Amino acid sequence: MDAGIDPSKELKLNIQICTEGAGDALIIHQLTERAFLNAPHTDHTEQFVVDALRREGALTISHVAKVGGDIIGHVAISPVTISSGAAGWFGLGPISVLPELQRSGVGSKLMDSALAALKSMGASGCVVLGDPAYYGRFGFKVVDGIAYPGAPIEYFQALSFSDKYPRGEVSYHEAFLAQG
Repeated sequence: MDAGIDPSKELKLNIQICTEGAGDALIIHQLTERAFLNAPHTDHTEQFVVDALRREGALTISHVAKVGGDIIGHVAISPVTISSGAAGWFGLGPISVLPELQRSGVGSKLMDSALAALKSMGASGCVVLGDPAYYGRFGFKVVDGIAYPGAPIEYFQALSFSDKYPRGEVSYHEAFLAQG
């Protein structure tokens, strides 16, 4: 992981998005830890969540962003359960980008790749708990009738690939309880 990448040169960099490789787990752990180190609204367990999802075989999509072979970003997608029984829904997150490259477009490329992969596998849709201003750019919105208990309503959003939204409470995989 090259911490010396200059974010002002990001637009000139050749960012490649690909599926996580066999030897990428430790680098993704370290990247995720760094990405959330100074983030607000976190309990700093994101790296443990990704590790647990991988161990449990629940990491449906795990894409990395690379520049010159160095991993600079990662996105995780895992299945969610909806109390109504709606099938084919997934949860986005965490999404991690090296701190010095955040707000430079790397996260957007990861988002586009992950959402395209979900669509191609026939998913019904995706939910996310996060900043509405950021995720709204990708089509996520607050949907009446679908909720994540304990989360502020305006921060829990959904994106349907068919314009049909389920009703009910969403539960993430138990790996999201990982603490270390």
